[in-house]
Order: sequence, then C-alpha cells, then structure tokens
Amino acid sequence: MDYEIKELLEKQGDAFEEFKRVQGGRIENLESALNEFAKKAGRPNIGGGGSAEDLEHKKAFLGYMRSGKDRDLEAKSMSVNNDPSGGYLVPEEIDGTISKALRELSPMRQLARVIPVTTGEFSMLHSVGGTAYSWVGEKSARPETGNPTFVKLIPPMGEIYASPAITQNLLDDNNFGLEEWLVEEVVEAFGEGEGDSFVNGNGVNKPRGILTYDIASTADGARAENALQYVASGASGAFAASNPSDKLISLVHSVKPRYRVNAKWSMNTNTIEQIRTFKNTAGDYIWKQGIEAGQPGTLLGYPVFEDENMPDIAANSLSIAFGDFQRGYVILDRNSSMLRDPFTAKPHVLFYTTKRVGGGMRDFRAIKLMKFAAS
Repeated sequence: MDYEIKELLEKQGDAFEEFKRVQGGRIENLESALNEFAKKAGRPNIGGGGSAEDLEHKKAFLGYMRSGKDRDLEAKSMSVNNDPSGGYLVPEEIDGTISKALRELSPMRQLARVIPVTTGEFSMLHSVGGTAYSWVGEKSARPETGNPTFVKLIPPMGEIYASPAITQNLLDDNNFGLEEWLVEEVVEAFGEGEGDSFVNGNGVNKPRGILTYDIASTADGARAENALQYVASGASGAFAASNPSDKLISLVHSVKPRYRVNAKWSMNTNTIEQIRTFKNTAGDYIWKQGIEAGQPGTLLGYPVFEDENMPDIAANSLSIAFGDFQRGYVILDRNSSMLRDPFTAKPHVLFYTTKRVGGGMRDFRAIKLMKFAAS
C-alpha cells in the first residue's frame, strides 16, 4: 500500500514538472513575441528590463564608475556608446530615468514638445500662414494655388555640465546606491539651469527662452512672424484696479481657437497668489483647485503650471504666458555622457557629466504673453 502511494506521488510530481516545463516554454515564447512587438513599436521590453546588450552596458558602466576600470565597458559598448567629446554615453535606461526626473522638475518640459536628437544640430521647417486653397465648380479649371511659406527654425543648443563628487570609500561600498545617487545629483544640477534657460535663456550656447523674443501688441498676421503678441494688464506693474480678470479673458481670446484646445497657463507662485483672490460678478473665485492630488489648478478652465523662472509682476514684466506650448516651443535632448575623474579633487571622485540641450520658439502664434503695463 505504501509503495502504491509513493508511486502515485512520484507520477504526480513528474506530471507537474512536465506541466511547468510546457507552460514555461509558452510563457517564454509569449514574452519573446511581446518584446519583439514592443521593440518594433519603439517601447521598452515587457517587464521593464532592457535588452541583454543594454543590461550588460549598464552593468559595465556602473562598474567603471565605481572602480575606474573601463576594460569591461570598452568591451561591452559599441562605438555608438562613446561620446566624441570625451567620456561614455550614459546607458539608455539611466538616461531615461534622468530625463523623466527632469520632466517632473521642469514645468517647461511638461508643457513643451521634447524631441530626442542624436546629432549636435537640428533644424525644422515651419509653415507660415498654412497652405493656400481655392473654390471652383465641378468642371471648372483648377489653377495652381499659392505655395506655403516655410521658415527654417534652428533652436539654439548648448552643453550643460556638472561634476558631482563622492569619496572612493563610498563607491567601494556595494550597498551604496550609485545609480540613484548619480541620477539625483545630475537632475538637481541640470534642472535648475535648464528651467531658467527655457524661459530666460539668451540662445548663446544655451536654449533661447520664451521671454527673450521680440513682442508686439498687434494680432496674428499684423506683427512680424518671429514676434510674440502680448496683452497689456491695464496698469504699470499691476493688474487693472477694476475688473482685473477681464484682461486674463482678453489674453485667452487673443489665442486662436485651434491653439486653445491644448492651452495652458505658466506663471510663478507670487502671480498665482494674486490671481487666486480674483472673483467673478457672482462672487465666485475664478481659480479652481485641482480635484485630484498632483493635478494643476485651473484658471478660466485651463490648467495652470507653476514655474518659478517666470518673473514676478513688475513694471513691463512678462509674468504670464498662455497658449499651446506643445505647438509653440520645442526642446531638444541629446543623451548625457559621463567621465570619471579621480585626480582633480582628491580624495573625492568627480563624475564630469555633460548633456546637450536646445530650445526655442516653433510657432509664434501658439503662445501669448501678458505685459504688466497700461498699454
């Protein structure tokens, strides 16, 4: 009897092992197919991990950062992983984490169109006024319509760099989270510089900010194509004394309807504080707090993004921007590169990190500004 039970259990065990083998093969084939589909769609692998090559590159990169031995990194990295300016390109997984953190830190990265680039220069054509059209009868001749006018846009680019420092003793500690520390240090350094340049940058070896372009009070089609329209607040360095929110409504309607679909506000916390006190004729606040945690509040039905790089209200300041930033402003991103420097600041090890970033206006009709002036 005991022998029969033992034999039955052994058969059940063998059957279960066969079941696991078959199902495991099916799951592996399914994951392989899904990962191949994800690769063709330009998406990360199922399960969050990168390809075997990417993971080997990341492992070798972090090993080099800890020890300074780059033999494994040279072996695991193809030529595309070497930055011509010196250093090694940061693995895509780590660079993606940096980009995601920068986006969460920078309002302009959340608002604008961000384009990854692989070269040092980038240009795009922008149609001015759109393609012409004409109406004709069913059998009428169809003369050629006017050709659209294109403007070549070359967003200014520059190289931002930082050198976070750490001791070799800490690097030798395998329990130290090197990857997390690198991301945190680089994001903190780059975030502040980038955020200011997207708003106030002069375009010299850095992005050109939205507030540095020519401005005019004339509407679309009447002002120069490379100038932003502004709406005056009604008083120098302040909102108008009576009905101050009326000018905000004017700013909204200075933007054409096709741009208002995805329009958003950008201003700093001090400006927001003033606006939150405005009420309509019924006595209701025109500011509406976001319903869910983390969601932006709305002003006149449009989301408000708080950007500390926007100036405080002062005489002739451009303290409020409104419009479709995705259409209006473009940010260019090139992969970060990093070089280990154990010599310059002994006993600390410096990680000389660089990143090419560009930015500039794309469509001058998509974003409008409020100028705090009487007219």
